[in-house]
Amino acid sequence: MNIKALLVEFKTVFTVTFITVALVTFLWNLIGHGQSVVDWETSFRFATIFGVILTWVKSREARNQ
Repeated sequence: MNIKALLVEFKTVFTVTFITVALVTFLWNLIGHGQSVVDWETSFRFATIFGVILTWVKSREARNQ
């Protein structure tokens, strides 16, 4: 994979993960605590971790094929 494909893959995974975790933390706080609060720190952290790891795994798979 070239660098452009890696960046597109990272951006896609990061965006999907960020939106998903933001929505989950919002619903968790709304249902569990009665407050409409999003935990942005957790959303950013998970998006970064999953973006790096899943992009790395995909590049390793592409390299082996």
